[in-house]
Amino acid sequence: MLKLYIGNKNYSSWSMRPWVLMKQAGIAFDEVMLRFDSFDASSSFKTQLGPISPVGKVPVLVDTGDTGEVVVWDTLAIAEYLAEKFPELHLWPREAPARARARSVVAEMHSGFGALRSACTMNVEARLPEVGQIIWRDNAGVRADVARIVAMWQALLAEHGGPMLFGRFTVADAFYAPVVMRLITYGLPVRADVAAYMQRVCALPGVAAWIDAALAERDFVAFEEPYRAQRS
Repeated sequence: MLKLYIGNKNYSSWSMRPWVLMKQAGIAFDEVMLRFDSFDASSSFKTQLGPISPVGKVPVLVDTGDTGEVVVWDTLAIAEYLAEKFPELHLWPREAPARARARSVVAEMHSGFGALRSACTMNVEARLPEVGQIIWRDNAGVRADVARIVAMWQALLAEHGGPMLFGRFTVADAFYAPVVMRLITYGLPVRADVAAYMQRVCALPGVAAWIDAALAERDFVAFEEPYRAQRS
């Protein structure tokens, strides 16, 4: 039995990656949502997560079977674990060169694009184009990150013919789904072909289910919303 521990769907970009991957691939799992009340050691979030994961962060995948319990943390480790557990699903591209490329762009997302992630925190519910305009004007790092992402997506879509980055849905699309959310929330400028890819990502059943659940949360967490004092 698989159990995935996540944070608020509206805010938790890291949680979105494995959740979307599993949902879109048809992998059955139980979800446990731990609300982002605080990240202090004494917070409810940390208190609940502490006995489960040594790093005290989400997401965490727990696989309980006949041979015992396996606990996997970190989004990339979870993706690799699932790919090994369900090889028939081909969560990575089938061909070795494409698989290597997919792992490269996923690792780039996993460890990079700090300017975009810092300035444009994920907030599925919000629409902040005015904030996005200021960020785009003043933050060269964000412009550079978006330029790299757009160029990457365009090259992969052209090479593999779409509709997803490597033709069919893979780990790469799941990992970049939170970026799609950020670009939409802040109204950052992209070319028409990239905007079309973003629309296709949002239409994926797994992504659409995450968005619907995020919108239904109605849970304003102040420290996750640096640009708003309250939710209307």
